[in-house]
Amino acid sequence: MGERLLFADLRIDSPYNTYLYPGLPPGPINNPGLASIRAVLRPESHGFLYFVHGGEGRHVFSRTLSEHQSAVREARQRR
Repeated sequence: MGERLLFADLRIDSPYNTYLYPGLPPGPINNPGLASIRAVLRPESHGFLYFVHGGEGRHVFSRTLSEHQSAVREARQRR
C-alpha cells in the first residue's frame, strides 16, 4: 500500500496482472480482516446512500443525490 503504480508495473508477466490477462486472477488477491467481516455481519444503521473521496484522505457522505452531486463537484474542483 502507498506505492504508486508505474507503467513498468503494467507489463509484469504474472497471471495476477489483469492489465495483461483478462478475467479473474487464478486465486485470491486479498483477505479481509476480522473488523471487515464483523462490519458486514452487523452493519451500522445510518441514512447515507452516497460517498465520494473528498481529498486529503477524507470522504464526504450524502443522503440525497443532489447532496452527492454537489460533493462530487467540490471534490473535482479540489483536484
